[in-house]
Amino acid sequence: MATGFFWDERCFWHGGGNYAGYLPVGGLVQPLAAGGLPESPETKRRLKTLMEVTGLWGDLATQGAAPATMEDLRRVHPDSFLTEFKRISDNGGGEIGHRTPFGPGGFEIAALSAGLAKGALDSVLSGELTNAYALSRPPGHHSLPDRPNGFCLLNNIAIAVESAIAEHRAERIAVIDWDVHHGNGTEAIFYDRSDVLTLSMHQDRNYPQDTGFAADRGRGAGTGYNINIPLPAGTGHSGYLEAFDRLVAPALAAYRPDVIIVACGFDAALMDPLARMMATAETFRALTERTMALADDLCGGKLVLVHEGGYSEFYVPFCGHATIRQLSGSAIDAPDPVAENFMARQPGSAFNAFLSEWISDLAREQPLPGHR
Repeated sequence: MATGFFWDERCFWHGGGNYAGYLPVGGLVQPLAAGGLPESPETKRRLKTLMEVTGLWGDLATQGAAPATMEDLRRVHPDSFLTEFKRISDNGGGEIGHRTPFGPGGFEIAALSAGLAKGALDSVLSGELTNAYALSRPPGHHSLPDRPNGFCLLNNIAIAVESAIAEHRAERIAVIDWDVHHGNGTEAIFYDRSDVLTLSMHQDRNYPQDTGFAADRGRGAGTGYNINIPLPAGTGHSGYLEAFDRLVAPALAAYRPDVIIVACGFDAALMDPLARMMATAETFRALTERTMALADDLCGGKLVLVHEGGYSEFYVPFCGHATIRQLSGSAIDAPDPVAENFMARQPGSAFNAFLSEWISDLAREQPLPGHR
């Protein structure tokens, strides 16, 4: 079996309208030279291109997938929202929700993005692939059931998860979100349930500023099955790995999922314009390595990574290449051109000692899933 890579050229054609960063152009906001939202196609396209140039592309089972169907979408999103989204999309595009502009055909592209996540999960659960990466765009983890949010139009991972559960291909699914922003949409969708464990590692009070708190542990049957790991700005490489080892790994081991899905954002990287977390390409490779080891121990290696954020056009490709190289076991490398520079900027011993205490506090607040 092989590592799958799911992509579609049409996902690069999603347009974000006339923005400067995440501010609408107008008034005192001057258009940027490049224009558009930070969530542009270039970070994703350049990742794909880098894999083609190095040859890693040839070590992957590259393929597309069918768009998510209306039945798939309705398991997560109500008809009222889907109907309005489709209407605006058919009439040239616009915006629903918060910071979620789209152009003509936006509905179909978003359904295709969700379909890539669904296809990747289906192929891993069926045993066709060892593991898989879905280059989904637009992203999904901020999307709430009834409205888009934060560049996310449909909740790609939730749509894939609900399909797998509805079709009895999995009973317990764990979602790790290491995008730098809190996975509020995925949290909201599964907050009352124990069949999906949601874990989000994110920069504290970045986006959204009113969600992602450690005290938010789920509700009713879902109590204990939502774990938030808010980390301070500047956490860096070693801090991310410590948080994963001390908080994420024990929770997964206690939960024992049938499959692990990662909301794989690269916006915790040092040069990202929307965060201040100082991770490197090696951070994402190491996180992937640890997640693969857990998947091997807990669920027969079943692991799917779904692309979320990451807004540095020059650095996201190196982070993604390192991640997918680790996922596939390929020997083909794309050496990080700023590795030495970025490691020299990592936090010192005093900050790391403070961070260890921060993580200890989180561990005390968060009993393992199912433990009250």
